[in-house]
Amino acid sequence: MCAKLLLLLVLALPTLTHAATPTALTTDDIAGLLKPPVHGARIIALWSLDCAYCESHLQALAKLQQAHPRQIELVTVATDSIQQQAAIEARLKAANMLTWPARAYADDTPERINYLLDPQWGGETPRTLIIHADGRRQHFSGALTPAQLHIIEAL
Repeated sequence: MCAKLLLLLVLALPTLTHAATPTALTTDDIAGLLKPPVHGARIIALWSLDCAYCESHLQALAKLQQAHPRQIELVTVATDSIQQQAAIEARLKAANMLTWPARAYADDTPERINYLLDPQWGGETPRTLIIHADGRRQHFSGALTPAQLHIIEAL
């Protein structure tokens, strides 16, 4: 039994290691991404390659998710084109963000994706969207302050 479990773990490691390989995010995918989770909250961390604060922002959200793995689901979304997949993946790797699902824009109209994700958003990064299981939504722009992190943690 232990040998089978160990074999399954070994086979899963390549998948876990490459979890942050960004997948395409199109306008058709937005509804599913914004659908409330069954329990807790989904945090969507919007970031970009040219964002100076995004790496530390992603790391703060990862630390929060790790402290509350059953309550918080974390998804990173690069607002850069999926055509920059290698650069996006390299930045996620440098930030130690390879274990979370990663998406990147794959639409000819990124402004439309921005609007569908959050009509109140002007496109600045980082941007944090929080979708609660009961359908409530919160959003924060810029690097999160300790007070904002505490609000999120109190989900």
